[in-house]
Amino acid sequence: MNHCMGGDGVTNFDPLDILERWVEQKKTPDRIVASRTNGRVVVRTRPLCPYPQVAVYTGSGGTDEAANFVCKAR
Repeated sequence: MNHCMGGDGVTNFDPLDILERWVEQKKTPDRIVASRTNGRVVVRTRPLCPYPQVAVYTGSGGTDEAANFVCKAR
């Protein structure tokens, strides 16, 4: 995610927790929710989708909330 540093993108997520669940509990992530913070305040969340899927806005709710996006193949 270093390509997003300094921009408006979401860069914060816990990859170790995700990998542990995948390996130890066999729970393959269907998406990873990442966040953008300003200081200690979360100002945006978005899903990181498995390739070749992309995050698509549902058209309802705020565009700064991951819950308002779905992962879809293009």
